[in-house]
Amino acid sequence: MIDDLWYKNGVIYCLSVGTYMDANGDGVGDFKGLLRRLDYLHGLGITAIWLMPFQPSPGRDDGYDISDYYGVDPRYGTLGDFVEFTHGCKQRGIRVIIDLVVNHTSDQHEWFREARRSKDSRYRDWYVWSDKKPGNADTGMVFPGVQKSTWTRDKEAGAWFFHRFYDFQPDLNTSNPMVQAEILKIMGFWIQLGVSGFRMDAVPFVISTKGAKVRKAVEQYDMLRAFREFLQWRQGDAIILAEANVLPKTDMEYFGSDGDRMHMMFNFHVNQHLFYALAAADSRPLAKALQATKPRPATAQWGLFLRNHDELDLGRLTKAQRDTVFKAFGADKDMQLYDRGIRRRLAPMLGGDQRRLQLAYSLMCTLPGTPVIRYGDELGMGDNLDLPERNCARTPMQWSTEPHAGFTEGDRPCAPVIDKGAYGYEHVNAAKQRRDPNSMLNWTERIVRMRKEVPEVGWGDFKVISTRDPAVLLIRYDWRNNSVLFAHNLDDKPREVTFSVGLAGEKGKLLVNLLSEDHSRADKRGRHTLLLEGYGYHWYRVGGLDYLLKRSDIDAKAPRKAARSA
Repeated sequence: MIDDLWYKNGVIYCLSVGTYMDANGDGVGDFKGLLRRLDYLHGLGITAIWLMPFQPSPGRDDGYDISDYYGVDPRYGTLGDFVEFTHGCKQRGIRVIIDLVVNHTSDQHEWFREARRSKDSRYRDWYVWSDKKPGNADTGMVFPGVQKSTWTRDKEAGAWFFHRFYDFQPDLNTSNPMVQAEILKIMGFWIQLGVSGFRMDAVPFVISTKGAKVRKAVEQYDMLRAFREFLQWRQGDAIILAEANVLPKTDMEYFGSDGDRMHMMFNFHVNQHLFYALAAADSRPLAKALQATKPRPATAQWGLFLRNHDELDLGRLTKAQRDTVFKAFGADKDMQLYDRGIRRRLAPMLGGDQRRLQLAYSLMCTLPGTPVIRYGDELGMGDNLDLPERNCARTPMQWSTEPHAGFTEGDRPCAPVIDKGAYGYEHVNAAKQRRDPNSMLNWTERIVRMRKEVPEVGWGDFKVISTRDPAVLLIRYDWRNNSVLFAHNLDDKPREVTFSVGLAGEKGKLLVNLLSEDHSRADKRGRHTLLLEGYGYHWYRVGGLDYLLKRSDIDAKAPRKAARSA
């Protein structure tokens, strides 16, 4: 049934407790405050909340340097506060998924502190050590230009430890069965407290072999099946959303050909080509990326996003394509990061043009997968390039025109609130946009509601329809005797296209616009002619609005192989 897999036709909202609600320990914010904001999220219509790390941490990497997997950072409250929060979400029909950061710990974690004290420590083999500095210590950095090495000498241990990320984040030896068992224990703990799944951080590094003698890392994909099996045993509808920026040829290794590994993966390949399409008004590479990532098991799903809490990674594009995106959206060096990406938020990248913002979000909501919205993007929030690295796009949520954007009643927020320029909180905030029927917030609420009314996108098979105009992307979805069609104009100039829907008989003769009264009827040859305004987008229901009566209980098409189903 359609509700059996909630993640196939939902909308996920990503937030950090520390930037969504005050975390100064003054009793205003943290999980208690976040609980008070749930009605805002419920009104937005989101299906699930993805929480970034909130466990105890020194806070040197925005919480991704965890020092205790079984607690809540005192700045955010207590475990009791967290349970009240998950209960409040459940009451409103909202699920909670949390970050599972198990590639590395903080160097302040008790495991590492014990491991460095003695070679005989029970935790020594939980990390990756070398008596001598490995010859490849200056390769494989995740943060080039900022990070200098992947091996650091620890004086207390008298040995070198491996860290794929920063030197205060020693890698766990995930090949160690004891570490794997602990990961399952962590998952089970949070599931018991009301969590519906996990966004697993840096999955390719979690499953790779590590060590000074490892010349070429090998991915241990069976580890993913073990995680999946445990999760299904503990809670049948819980999921793992994998952060795995990998080539399409390895996608099925992460999903599993029988759908027995990761439930979801972020589609980085499509994300990068989507930004090229927006920059160049050219949909052809995006269409190829969609085709390349089409294979997946029937129970698997892509996570589609525009911007997230990291940089916009452009490493999969050609140099010419990358230069085009840089020129359009991040021409200045201080807008770029790690020699591969752009560190800006979406709104300033698109020049604050609400037409382009709506086009981008319409695209994200109508490409194959589940949309993932970054907090504040529903308002068109900006960035603060004076902050280092990725922190520029991690500024506090702008709730109102009250001091500190209504984020805190304390003396100062955990990070500077944007208070100057066009993106300052006096101009961009939730309270003001709630009162404006034409605001980005109210548009987003409407598009989220409409996205949930077209399950064909989440469940169906898709086909890109040729238009002979690279600036126009036409895509049709078919599922259970129903079809929908979406048209997007990537250019700022109006475009007229003529096409056939590609369905036999009478089905394709009527296109009912779901967002306006601008419907379309085919000519005698069965062809439609559409005029798309600059940055225009149209959502169509094919054949009329009696689709619920026509929906079959099963797909009329012959079943395909699992690896090729949508």
